[in-house]
This record gives sequence, structure tokens and C-alpha cells, in this order.
Amino acid sequence: MTGRGKRKTKSTPQESDCADGELRKKARPEGPTEGPRTTAEVPARLREEVERLYKLKMPEDFYLFWDFCSSLSPDNPRDALKETLGLRLVGPFDILAEAHRGSADPHRGSADPHRGSADPQPNYHLHWRDSPDSLPVFLGENEARKGCTITQMGDNMFAAVHVFLGRKRKERGGRKEEDGALDNLGEELRERAESLGFSLEQKTKGMKQRDKKVVTKSFHGAGLVVPVDQNDVGYRELPETDASLKKLCKAIAEARSDEDRMKAFGPLQEIITFVQFANDECDYGMGLELGIDLFCYGSHYFYKVIRQLLPMAYSLLKRGLFAEILEAHLSSRSHDNLDQLTSA
Repeated sequence: MTGRGKRKTKSTPQESDCADGELRKKARPEGPTEGPRTTAEVPARLREEVERLYKLKMPEDFYLFWDFCSSLSPDNPRDALKETLGLRLVGPFDILAEAHRGSADPHRGSADPHRGSADPQPNYHLHWRDSPDSLPVFLGENEARKGCTITQMGDNMFAAVHVFLGRKRKERGGRKEEDGALDNLGEELRERAESLGFSLEQKTKGMKQRDKKVVTKSFHGAGLVVPVDQNDVGYRELPETDASLKKLCKAIAEARSDEDRMKAFGPLQEIITFVQFANDECDYGMGLELGIDLFCYGSHYFYKVIRQLLPMAYSLLKRGLFAEILEAHLSSRSHDNLDQLTSA
């Protein structure tokens, strides 16, 4: 423990106001800077159903990618990429296929930090949002069984699959019988993306601009964004490095007895006290970081603390919907039973 956390000086402060214990974020453009030049041929009733269940506005690239997969496999768009890439469209795509059973995100992975909507599997690709009232800022990739790391894969569905396809091509080492199918899919994907005005870059200009606002990478590596004003109010560093916090988490999760576990919780409780100080002084990002880190670590021993930290952080940051998604996620979290749609 290095003592009470300090605010981290940022070179590009974000606008915020702090009054009566609340941090108010001033309006500014968020989300991808490049977008489609047309709209998808998805019925309004299905769009409304997606937004009703997810309580989030989906970006147009989500619907346009569904159109693309429907053109590849009209009878079964969800499996359009399965044979070539081993990917299947799930989550909100189940709603477009009218295969859901009235609940949102039945394929959420155990490491998804409850701010994205899962798409292809088993390498999950999810739309990442910093705030529920903003559009996604990038597509992230996570493989829940291997850990919590989220890899940025462009700012739209076409880019994410394009990057994934390129990786598959390298893995297969030039086998002609397989490269032909990959090349054909890659060309169709590229042509459709270009016709719609989407970038296929893994790291777009908008994503690089977001990087400047990231206050900490956190355990998942995708970075956290919170409003920070010119006086550095909004975020302060945790009093532990990622490495030392993971060591602390391991001591708790792998304690040999309840008595040992209670002792191991001592340093974590001290950090929670620092978070309370930080919240009092409008540095809401500290509690968000600790809560996300504990969530990413994954042990059920942290669920009670997570339920204390994250709903409070989301409330203070005006991101209340994330708290609702968190609770639903923790109630049915699993590394093995990721497809709750077919097992229900």
C-alpha cells in the first residue's frame, strides 16, 4: 500500500463541473467519426425490439452488417461466417433473427465489462461504450475463457471482422483450399464496407482521439474514460499498481480458509476507504477503476464489493444503465455456459 491515491495529471483535460457531489459532463461529440452513408433494410419493429431489450441505441453498422450477412446467407444470416471464420452472430443479432426469448444479451461472456453488446463468438466481439447515452467508440474482442483482456478491433463491425479475417489468413499459412474462401469473403467485405463509407482500420482517428481521454487502462486494457476538469478533478490513481492489485486479489480468491481470506481483505478495504474519500472530492473515476478491476478479476468473492463500488460510480457519473446491466450480468455469470439462449 503506498498511501492515499493521488490525482493523475492529464495533458488533455476533459470538461466537467463538480457541485453538490455531482460531476456534470458537458456535451461533446462521442463515438466513431466515420459512418454509413445509408441505412439498413431492417424492419422498424426489430430495431425497436433491440433497443427495448438492450435500452441502448445501436449504431447503424450493426444493422448494415446484418444486411451484409443476410446477402451471404439469406436462409441463416447468423451462420454466414461460421464455415469460413468460425464466427456466429449472437446477442442482439438473435433479435434480428427473431430467435430470442424476451431477454437481452443471452451470450454475454463472463469477462464482458457490462458496457458492450456481444456479437460473434467464440472470440467475442462487442460494441464498447464509455457511456450508455453515447454510441459505441470501438469494437472490442475478448475470449472469456482466456481472461479479461479486450483488444480494439476498429470502430465498426466490418472493420472487426476484417481484422479477424486477416489474422485467420496468417494462421492458416497460405493453404490454397482455405485461402480461396477467405479471399472471396474478404473481397466482399471490403467492397461492402467501402460502399458504405466505413473504415477498415483497426485503429481509427476517432479511437486515437479517445486514447487521449483515457485516464487508466485498467485490467481489461481497453481504458476508462471519465470527465476530468482543468484542475484534474474527476479521477485519481489507485494506491496500488495493476500488478500489486492482482496479487492482492489472488490472495483473497485463493485463501486456504475463511480466516485467511478475511485477513487478505484488509488492504482492499483500505483502498475502498480511499475511494470514499475520492467520491467526496468528485474523483469518481477511482471507484470506477477499482470496481472494473475486481469485476475483470472474476472471483465471486468480490461480487459484494463490486455491487457496492460500481453502482455508486455509475450513479455519480450519470451512467445508471450500466448498473442495471451489471446486476443482471453478475446474477448469471459463467465461463462455461455462454449460450443461455439454447440452454434456457
